[in-house]
Amino acid sequence: MHLRSLLILPLLAFGLIGCKDDSAPAEQAAAPAQTFHWKMVTTWPKNAPGTGTAAERLAERVNAMSAGRLTIKVYAAGELVPALEVFDAVSRGTAELGHGTPYYWKGKVPAAQFFGAVPFGLSTQEMNAWLSKGGGQALWDEAYAPFGLKPLTAGNSTMQMGGWFNKEINSLDDIKGLKIRMPGGLSTQAGAVGRSLRAVRPRWASRR
Repeated sequence: MHLRSLLILPLLAFGLIGCKDDSAPAEQAAAPAQTFHWKMVTTWPKNAPGTGTAAERLAERVNAMSAGRLTIKVYAAGELVPALEVFDAVSRGTAELGHGTPYYWKGKVPAAQFFGAVPFGLSTQEMNAWLSKGGGQALWDEAYAPFGLKPLTAGNSTMQMGGWFNKEINSLDDIKGLKIRMPGGLSTQAGAVGRSLRAVRPRWASRR
């Protein structure tokens, strides 16, 4: 499965669109541009390779592309809110942006995990095609709309291994009772086959 980083925003368009009213007086066009300062909370440790650095890179690019009109301060997990409170923090307006992975929110939106990673699910290219051309984005928007959020993709770690084990695994009986960090749909499916798996949250998930 793959870890999809995502951006969640209040219900507004992400991006500054260069529009102007040609009929506006010249003195109005010369007025100083309005600037915006947003907070981005993330589910990642500070500067975590791949995920944490991707959030920082996104903020840098937004600043550059907007010529400084929109600056984003990135907060690692626990700096402003705990990792697993990112969804709620953006929904209630504590921060304007969130960067995380959808399967963390399956307790609030069961369908969220399908926009991130499910066992034997879509590859990176297939996911991007589904979201942009196959109606996936519309379904994602619909799922998050009751919370006042607009989801967007903002990175993809592509496929991950199913697990690294300290003993040989030859059958389903061999995984009974193991502690495994497996968020999202994999833990649900493991329970469906009658195995006793104890899902372990990331170490940083409860930090403040």
